[in-house]
Amino acid sequence: MSKVRFGDVVKDIKNNVDRNNNPYEFYVAGNHMDTEDLKIHRKGKFATDDVGPAFIREFKEGQVLYGSRRTYLKKVAVADFDGVTANTTFVLETSDKSKFLQELLPFIMLSDRFTQWSIMKSKGSTNPYVLFSDLAEYEFELPDFEKQRELAKLLWAIDATKKAYQKMLQKTDELVKSQFIEEVERCFNEGRHKPLNDLIQQDRSITYGILKPGTGIAGGVPVVKVKDFPNGYINESDLLLTSPEIDANYKRSKLIPGDLLISIRGTVGRLAEVPETLKGANITQDTARLSIKPEYNRVFIRGVLETPILQQIVQELIRGVAVKGINIGDVRKLPIPCPTIAAQDRLAEIYKQADKSKLELEQALAELDATCKSIILENIE
Repeated sequence: MSKVRFGDVVKDIKNNVDRNNNPYEFYVAGNHMDTEDLKIHRKGKFATDDVGPAFIREFKEGQVLYGSRRTYLKKVAVADFDGVTANTTFVLETSDKSKFLQELLPFIMLSDRFTQWSIMKSKGSTNPYVLFSDLAEYEFELPDFEKQRELAKLLWAIDATKKAYQKMLQKTDELVKSQFIEEVERCFNEGRHKPLNDLIQQDRSITYGILKPGTGIAGGVPVVKVKDFPNGYINESDLLLTSPEIDANYKRSKLIPGDLLISIRGTVGRLAEVPETLKGANITQDTARLSIKPEYNRVFIRGVLETPILQQIVQELIRGVAVKGINIGDVRKLPIPCPTIAAQDRLAEIYKQADKSKLELEQALAELDATCKSIILENIE
């Protein structure tokens, strides 16, 4: 292996199109590229969209697109069609394809070390950006060409497996939601629904939590923030620990296993269930606690709140400018369908089985990510 500079083996292609005589049908903007996803799933169309003057950079199938702004988002994509992108998106390809395999380039750019370099070299505060001249100074180990072929084949196989798992996750989620939606619509049509507050234990009313939990204290009380449950589960690995004194002032929002949490500020509408390990923990003002009465199935209630129907109702209740959110009063009034307990239990079982499958798929995805990073670390970084 030999150490190389990024700028010595990669070219920044700057072929611009004439906006008055543009031969391309499609364009790719930053919001068409997803974090750590090498495939472009969306694209814009010049004929129907109001496209800004920055979209002048031509790209060809097989070239790598890289979002130069907010590079911590890791927007790296391989074009599978010809088109145009903004001049803030780099269009990259290897300088000599007989020495540096183009198919390996995107994985190098997704590596943690490359991302750390781009962040460190970025300029500006509100919308930081990196220059290609700064990326050009990045150094990495480039294996011999045969080894590159082997690595690229393996890494793309891992990426294909990840895509398959992600598709299965989506299908599982859609299947569960479709069955919940059917029951929700039936109850709404028949007038069988109650305000969420009627389903809550009287001595544990719907409430938000600590306004200022501090910056953390060793041995303190765990506090769950919205960022701690991005995917339906509470990530306990990095919870803020507030002081017992602060926690004591918010006894009303203490958690017990089985409580449901719903985010009410920032990213509104996320759900999670409190596990046994977080008995006695607390929440912040950005989250509401829901303690469901035992005569209702809390898994069913959670599934209902996650349906597009209820999520849309929640979104329509969001207020605010600087920080958007939904008021506790509006949370209490959310209409919740109330079918028979038998129907609730049946749908809850479907939810739990799907939830188990999703968890297994997410664990498999995490293992694939770890494997991919390990391969890059051992052979390139």
